[in-house]
Amino acid sequence: MQAHIITIGDEILIGQIVDTNSAFIAKELDKIGIEVSEISSISDNKQHIIDTLNAARKHAQVVLITGGLGPTKDDVTKYTFCEFFKDELVEDASVLANIERIFKHHVGRPMLPANRSQALVPSTCTVLMNQNGTAPGMWMKMDDTVFISMPGVPFEMKALMTDEVIPRLQKEYSRPYILHKTLQTYGRGESEIADTIEDFENNLPSDIKLAYLPALGKVRLRLSTKGPDREVLEQKLGEQIAKLQELIGDIIVGYDDGELIEVVVGNLFKQKNKTLAVAESCTGGQIAAAITAIPGASGYFKGGMVTYATHSKVELLKIDQKLIDEHSVVSAPVAEAMALAVKNWYKSDFAVSTTGNAGPSRGDSDADVGTVFIGIATPDGVFSQEFKMGSQRERVISKSVNKAFEMLQKEILKN
Repeated sequence: MQAHIITIGDEILIGQIVDTNSAFIAKELDKIGIEVSEISSISDNKQHIIDTLNAARKHAQVVLITGGLGPTKDDVTKYTFCEFFKDELVEDASVLANIERIFKHHVGRPMLPANRSQALVPSTCTVLMNQNGTAPGMWMKMDDTVFISMPGVPFEMKALMTDEVIPRLQKEYSRPYILHKTLQTYGRGESEIADTIEDFENNLPSDIKLAYLPALGKVRLRLSTKGPDREVLEQKLGEQIAKLQELIGDIIVGYDDGELIEVVVGNLFKQKNKTLAVAESCTGGQIAAAITAIPGASGYFKGGMVTYATHSKVELLKIDQKLIDEHSVVSAPVAEAMALAVKNWYKSDFAVSTTGNAGPSRGDSDADVGTVFIGIATPDGVFSQEFKMGSQRERVISKSVNKAFEMLQKEILKN
């Protein structure tokens, strides 16, 4: 079963906002076995909308549209729906009552005529009641294709998808199961992994697809399959996952999209009842930010320091100026001294430090741009590693953060 997602709005096309609606809708459809074949972003133009709807119904059984349902003149979706379906607008009493409720309890001002006009819907549509806003969703059919229109406001659209659209689709259509298993890997690049698992990939069953999803410092491997029997599909995927575990188990840090390495590392620290502190220079607090973005971080994270300038390393972490003068502020000895200092300051079991040149200039060191040293202090001692992270500032910082978590994971597993 194929779906086509259409987002309507000039604000998307000029880059004023980022289209997050399509990603959410696609994920929700995938969960119930509906495959998205195309995503389109189009302008608030009647003819453009009609042309796109006509194109979509030639290949999709489900067409989902967001946007263009507001109370202003530039919101033309439902008027275009009427032309497309050769229908007319009528005032829906239940929608009007919902709008009146929202204005009475949440808006705090009288309802304007433009707001009342949002109760107008095509006469043959099934209304999808929007409890979070004044624009209703609409469900209409043409031949074998269902067209579903929803507001573009993300939290309104998400509630409609969850409460109305998904249950209706599940009730009305027979769908296959679509299963994915995503492995998170750190420590090797995409081409190196591909070389290692070449034979595995060549011998995959024809109904299982492998996709490489590289990012800064990590690569996700996604195995996908679909069919009528969920248990059979899960067994097939499990067999292939086991083979990958044998081949690249040393770099697999977790499974599925939500299992970020900072989550994996945090869970390990909590399971082993160990604590962590950080001292950051070139990463500017992003390691600490990633840690504290996860609920429950207070169970193991003691705290951190962003000692960005050289003098802050000397004054706050008490790094010996002679050590810096002899080896440079971007060096293994300084990274190790930073890790030990912050570990002692917070009395933590482990500590991680970063010092490097993220660019574009060299700063307080003569080290090449992209040079980063990461220090790890453990209950047994301290060590550091040097990395060449490239020349683009954002990539240097992001790769350094990922590498720091990778190193922490390996060390906590040893203890």
